[in-house]
Amino acid sequence: MTPYRRTPDFTEATIPPGLLKAHATKHSVWAKLHVLAGTLKFRDLASGEQWALSAGVHPLIFPEMLHEVEPCGSVRFFVEFHKPS
Repeated sequence: MTPYRRTPDFTEATIPPGLLKAHATKHSVWAKLHVLAGTLKFRDLASGEQWALSAGVHPLIFPEMLHEVEPCGSVRFFVEFHKPS
């Protein structure tokens, strides 16, 4: 996988509304969440599972997987997008 784009850093005050509700990456696009500070709740809407992500945890999000995030207080994170090499 090759990273090709990343978002700016988001905080609990600057998270785009689209990330707080069901969304997915496009076909063949993987995403990697980078929590830099605080805690971010991640929900896999297909399986119903959810995780509290903290700094140093970088889950990989599969292409077209419906998910959403929710800040748990103060948080700072960004999303890095990857495509097949």
